[in-house]
Order: sequence, then C-alpha cells, then structure tokens
Amino acid sequence: MALEREKHLAERSLLTLSESNLLDLYRLMSLIRRFEDRVAEMYTRGKITGFCHLYAGEEAVAVGAIHALYDKDYVISTYREHGHCLAKGVAPQKVMAELFGKATGVSHGRGGSMHLFDTEARFMGGYAIVGGGLPLAAGLGLSIHYKEEPEVVCCFFGDGALPQGAFHETLNLCSLWKLPVIFICENNFYGMGTLTQRAICQQELYRFAEPYNIPGVRVDGMEVLEVYGAVLEAAARAREGVGPSLIEAVTYRFRGHSMSDPAEYRSKREERIWQERDPIKRFRRRLNERRVSGEVLDRVDREVDAVVEDAVRFADESAEPPISEVAKNVYVE
Repeated sequence: MALEREKHLAERSLLTLSESNLLDLYRLMSLIRRFEDRVAEMYTRGKITGFCHLYAGEEAVAVGAIHALYDKDYVISTYREHGHCLAKGVAPQKVMAELFGKATGVSHGRGGSMHLFDTEARFMGGYAIVGGGLPLAAGLGLSIHYKEEPEVVCCFFGDGALPQGAFHETLNLCSLWKLPVIFICENNFYGMGTLTQRAICQQELYRFAEPYNIPGVRVDGMEVLEVYGAVLEAAARAREGVGPSLIEAVTYRFRGHSMSDPAEYRSKREERIWQERDPIKRFRRRLNERRVSGEVLDRVDREVDAVVEDAVRFADESAEPPISEVAKNVYVE
C-alpha cells in the first residue's frame, strides 16, 4: 500500500513541477553520478586516499529529498555523503578538493571523504559512526523547536543504523517532543556485506515508525519523484508542528561498500537487475515521455561533464594545507 500511494505522489509531482524543475533534478543526479565516477578514478590513481564510500545508484534519494526542502533547512548525512553534499548546493570544486585533502576543500582538507561540512549550505556533516548523525538531528530539531523557527532537519542514514540504540532513542525523543525532523533510511539491503534480514528483525523498515507513533512510509528510492513527493509531505507536517516522519527509500548502491570492497557477497544477477532500474536512466525515459528531447538532456550531460572536469582540475591544482595548521582546531586555545 505504501509503495502504491507514493506512485500517485510521483505522478502528481510530475504534473506540478515545471520543465525547468525537472531538468534540475536530472542535472543534479547526473552530476552526482559523474562526480562519483571521477572520484573512483582519482582514488585508483592515488589522488584520493583513505576511506571512500561512493553514492552511485542512490542519486534519486538525495536529489528527490533535498529538492523538496528549503535552502535554510538542515541536512545531516553519513560517511556516504558526497551526493547529499552536492544536492545541498555545495560547489563540486570544494567537495572534490576536500577529497584530495587540499586547503581549498569544504573542510579545508581536514575531513576528507567522510567528514564534509558546510554551515553556509546548512549541510551539517557526514559522520563515520553508524547512526552517529541521528542524535545530532534531534539536537538541531530541538534548537529549531525552542527558537520557534520554520526550518526542518533532514537526516539520512543507512539500513545498518536501525539496530543501533541511537536510532530508537532519537525517534522516541523526537516523537515525544514533536521535533521537526525527517528521518530518511536509505535501504540498500546491505550493512557493509551483511544482508538486512540477517541483522534486522523487521524487513519493512518503515514500520519501525509505528511504536514511536510517527508516520512511516516506504518509497521506491530509484524513482526521484516518489522520494520528492514523500519528503514534501513530511516537511509540511514538520513545519506545522506535527512532528517527525520516517521514510524508507528502497535503493541500491552500484559499487561496493567502499572503494576497498569488491562486493563479492552480491551475485552478478542481482547487480544486473538493479542496474536495469538505474534512477537516472528511468528519469530520462520519463522526461522523454514528457517530450523533453534527448538533445536537451545530452546538452545537460555535457555541461555536467565540464563541471566535474573543472572540479578535478581545481582540486589537483589547489595547495596542500600548510604544516603550520596541522594542530589547528584540535585544542581550544
């Protein structure tokens, strides 16, 4: 029922969004995919080091959700946060430079892939601890509630975070105090290499909303308009003071858990089935049905390619952080 309901929301979104808005969705998904492909290349060339978790395949979740928010709304992410950060409007040059560990990066080269942070964009960080962003989302929500501000908090996390105590404590508190937080579980079926059914007792993850007396819904996370419609409704409820919502977006990462993971625990058949549901290709077909020509979309792709190439060039040519600042912000002076 939940999925069927969201399909109606997607159709309504397709009718209400302008062609310019729809192209923005396509552009952002295309940007994230091409950005991640280049990140993978730069990683294999040694330009990027350390832990690196790519978002390819899940673009519809970040883009659909964040497009439904206002600029001043807050976003909290995980260690797989490149896509969320780009969708929130952070410049690709600054994100790529951070991955290169350069001084011009969004976190000045101190954070790397897992710790992007931009207060101006109200992107409040990626966190390496599984479920680590959940209590922080409650804190932001409490601040908004206390100050009687109109913003909401959108908190992304993976299916692997649901067994964490922080998930349950946070949902309980946010429901009790009716905090304006939208919880989005990106269910890609694997917590690292472990299937969800081997780690979580409830396979319909959105039903974890029920014991905390908040709305819960499952959407097709490979369909950008379904995510957009669900988050639009959740944000409206949050702004009205009704409280939080839980959205389970069923999606799939096209690469391994991280760049060091060959994903041998997944069958080639499974990967092929999900790649046929590629969110960018699916949305491109919908735009074609809407009579947006292939030439227009090809032009968008070329523009995105140029942006990503510029980001790589900017990162490569940027300066390393000076050794004199290695201890800056580590201790309070």
